[in-house]
Amino acid sequence: MNKDNKEINDIDAIPSLVQSKRQIDRYNLDIDAQAILVASRLMAAGAKLGHASEIHFSRFGLSTGRYRLLADLEDNEGEELPSQLAEHLGVTRATVTGLIDILERDGLVSRRTSSVDGRQRSVVLTEEGAKKLREMAPEHFARLEAMVGLLNIEERSLFLDLLGRVTQGISALTDESVEVKQSFSNE
Repeated sequence: MNKDNKEINDIDAIPSLVQSKRQIDRYNLDIDAQAILVASRLMAAGAKLGHASEIHFSRFGLSTGRYRLLADLEDNEGEELPSQLAEHLGVTRATVTGLIDILERDGLVSRRTSSVDGRQRSVVLTEEGAKKLREMAPEHFARLEAMVGLLNIEERSLFLDLLGRVTQGISALTDESVEVKQSFSNE
């Protein structure tokens, strides 16, 4: 299969506007088909990006989560409490504990008594962890730049604005307090 066929098949694999309209009509919903198409394609892109991200970070012996934890430590002077890491990464304390355990086993972080609150244990970026981030930075950032290389600076600015607004709407999928309009057609 050539590259052009792969791109066509990828487009066919995610809903088209016609498919979205057909699904909405099937359930007699008063919903904007284009909005459904955008959301569906965004979810498909997110899944692909998540998979690609794991492949990318595996080149460096990391997962996406482990990289994010190391980068967050680096951004916060190399030391944080596990609760701070969980908050910054948007994950549970249990998830952070698992990430820390693996990174500690690999010598990239260590645990010690907190320099801020002696009653707590903090996580510290080791010299080996800082070295790992320094060594992977050229390839990592070059690949990120290449990922959006088809967009010019104006398009990237617009994309950042749009992505920020879409990100605000993600809670509609998870937040029980979000009111979803009940828009059924009565035929």
